[in-house]
Amino acid sequence: MPLTQHVTRLIAAAALAASCSATAETTSISILTGGVSGVYYPIGNALAQVYDEALEGPPSSVRATKASVENLNLLQIGRGQLAFALGDSVADAWKGVQEAGFKAPRDRLRAIAAIYPNYIQIVASEKSAIKSLADLKGKRISVGAPRSGTELNARAIFAAAGLTYEDMGLIEFKPYAESVELIKAGKLDATLQSAGLGMAAIRDLASSLPITFVPIPAEVIEKIGNDAYQSRLIPAGTYPGQDRDVPTAAISNVLLSQIKVSDELAYQMTKLMFEQLDRLAAAHPAAGEITLKSAVQGLPIPLHPGAERYYREVGVLD
Repeated sequence: MPLTQHVTRLIAAAALAASCSATAETTSISILTGGVSGVYYPIGNALAQVYDEALEGPPSSVRATKASVENLNLLQIGRGQLAFALGDSVADAWKGVQEAGFKAPRDRLRAIAAIYPNYIQIVASEKSAIKSLADLKGKRISVGAPRSGTELNARAIFAAAGLTYEDMGLIEFKPYAESVELIKAGKLDATLQSAGLGMAAIRDLASSLPITFVPIPAEVIEKIGNDAYQSRLIPAGTYPGQDRDVPTAAISNVLLSQIKVSDELAYQMTKLMFEQLDRLAAAHPAAGEITLKSAVQGLPIPLHPGAERYYREVGVLD
């Protein structure tokens, strides 16, 4: 074989290998979720399974994190392709609100979909005698990991109710499962958790000892002054022993990506999610509230072009 022809074939083979490598990289999806006892994590695992069955390349990975704030900061620096976050945290990230944990605007973020709402769920042991927000004064309460979306929600709710951390007997910054274990051990009186309904940690607590759900009245939610917070009900029967509806606040969750993710991959991630919503709902009931109709409503940041392409195909966008 002439040398020039041999070199040409080597160059072609190298180009093909590089092309295959690039394709594999674009379909390797790292999904940033939250604590393993929350809602993001099981839904993230279900998404990973959906993607792995439909897309070629290395398997997807699911990373347990401190959720919203950490996820948004990781996406900004390209340390993930897909992430879950609370809508109010996404808005703060886009603006670069330092008090919320963002040193500068997170301008590389792009939305995939508005998904299910997070409900602020304040749960107390029955023996603590906590029945209202005012009753939290002098009590021991966990508010989630520092600077997490849950902890930012706690600050907003308490401020609207005229409360501060200084009013409490003890503030712990613990994740969901650890907070529940401390209540079981009698070392905490209550926990505020921001998550989809039916979360495992609260089911576990409700099955272990008598608990009380602390309502958040509509007038408190109005005082927050943020449209991301809406009045909702935790329906009776959501948890063992919960025999009545509980008024509370809810914030939409957002599924996000970032600008380094190709339009094609973002399109496939969006399309496959909506084609397999039943599998996500089987992983966690909260995913049953994800709908195409609400996917582009109230997003605080721009859509990823790949996701936008899908929504135009299915008629959600003109």
